Amino acid sequence: MANRFVLNETSYHGAGAVKEIVPEAKGRGFKKAFVCSDPDLVKFGVTKKVLEILDGEKMEYELYSEIKPNPTVENVQTGVAAFKKSGADYLIAIGGGSSMDTAKAIGIIINNPEFEDVISLEGVAPTKNKSVPIFAVPTTAGTAAEVTINYVITDAAKNRKMVCVDPKDIPVVAFVDSEMMATMPKGLTAATGMDALTHAIEGYITAGAWELSDMFHLKAIEIISRSLRGAVDNTPEGREDMALGQYVAGMGFSNVGLGIVHSMAHPLGALYDTPHGVANAIILPTVMEYNAEATGEKYREIARAMGVQGVDSMSQEEYRKAAIDAVKKLSQDVGIPENLKEIVKREDIPFLAQSAYDDACRPGNPKETSVADITKLYESLI
Repeated sequence: MANRFVLNETSYHGAGAVKEIVPEAKGRGFKKAFVCSDPDLVKFGVTKKVLEILDGEKMEYELYSEIKPNPTVENVQTGVAAFKKSGADYLIAIGGGSSMDTAKAIGIIINNPEFEDVISLEGVAPTKNKSVPIFAVPTTAGTAAEVTINYVITDAAKNRKMVCVDPKDIPVVAFVDSEMMATMPKGLTAATGMDALTHAIEGYITAGAWELSDMFHLKAIEIISRSLRGAVDNTPEGREDMALGQYVAGMGFSNVGLGIVHSMAHPLGALYDTPHGVANAIILPTVMEYNAEATGEKYREIARAMGVQGVDSMSQEEYRKAAIDAVKKLSQDVGIPENLKEIVKREDIPFLAQSAYDDACRPGNPKETSVADITKLYESLI
């Protein structure tokens, strides 16, 4: 069986990358943008940085900002209706995963109207047509939604997140500009950065991993481990490196899948509105311990990429512990809570465990699991 690898057509990296939006739009003959961005980014002037570039070149656009932190089916359907009225011919997604996931769902539905219920997009939907072209401008260094074929929409009626996987939704151009991330507060920087590390580690050990994806994931672990502390302190070098590291992680995991860290985090976002990166960061070390026996020598390379010295002289037990400890230390250093005690209600665990088991990320886990196993993992964290 052949291994497929899907990436952006084009990506721009570095401070000032967003200035390339207009040349790209004009070069592709686009006339009017439908700009998806969340209310806070609009309120605090982050979205304005891109809108001013469009205004300066008299490029038409319409702004859509009815987007929640965990975007819902309703957000998407409202966006689809607004896009149809706008006369736009491409999308610009400005933000973190929420804005980009909303834009992906809108773009897919506009060109595949048979999926307008949104619910039917869950999993690997049999869409026929590519999304409306999307330009992606990340404002967080975490989700890598600008280079992935995945998006997540919340079914509020059932308190669950739907993971949608579709190579037809990948943005045509990504503008990974660290200056667009400079206003992120410390907590959000830490959470999204640990989300990126989770992508890299889960992608590296997932059942579908292979040499090409391993290359991306190991480099991403290295970059994120050395730069996240600096990004949280808002150093230019830390921001720049994290912008790259999370993108490199996205290049990998988008193509090979994830595991039960993500499948356990998704229900927390749906039920409690827990920030996705925080949930991943708390769960990651515990699941790494659970998965260790199924990872061969990979934890040695994780430990090495995270800067642990002397891994070649360690026993398997020692380097596995060293990798997990390095993750715990980084998480602690950037201010992530140690457990789920302030988040999870014990009576909700049966629902959470079943939701996690049913999640689209679960089959990628390197170790076979069960609802009972996932239940125990949640219980160990409260």
